[in-house]
Amino acid sequence: MSESEMTTLELIHAAAKNEFMEKGYKSASLRNIVKTAGVTTGAFYGYYKSKEELFDALVGEQYNTFMNKYQQTQDEFTRLSPEEQKAGMGVQSGECLEWMTDYAYANKDVFKLLLCCSEGTKYENMVHDMVDATHAFAVVMEKLGMPAYHVDPQLEHMLVSGMFSAFF
Repeated sequence: MSESEMTTLELIHAAAKNEFMEKGYKSASLRNIVKTAGVTTGAFYGYYKSKEELFDALVGEQYNTFMNKYQQTQDEFTRLSPEEQKAGMGVQSGECLEWMTDYAYANKDVFKLLLCCSEGTKYENMVHDMVDATHAFAVVMEKLGMPAYHVDPQLEHMLVSGMFSAFF
């Protein structure tokens, strides 16, 4: 689609995506976004109240879908009986990881924004939020009689966030 065929909103989104990718959220300039999009500041504010709201429009839907699926998998697992948890532990987490991989890859530009360019936004702690949800899984494993390794919470956080960072 050529620039002449793009709507004002599409021009703003394209300019914002490039600006955020290049500079990250914190260093991105709303003035540059508006200038690159070829629209007035007034036109921008007709769509969004702030740079934060614009960033949210670019990543919010995919973030919520991803995190909701992750949390849903955690919740479904904890609702299983202990026997079902023990038998299906690897299956359910494996299916979720496969879905997460496919979804992140299908939305790779959005996930690059989320993982590499979101400092200063409510999304900047995405990996750490996933780590917190994963701790509950370890507690369930211990209750099921799996070997319990009493690890310093900070070390556990570092190890699990490292795993998710490597995943991404």
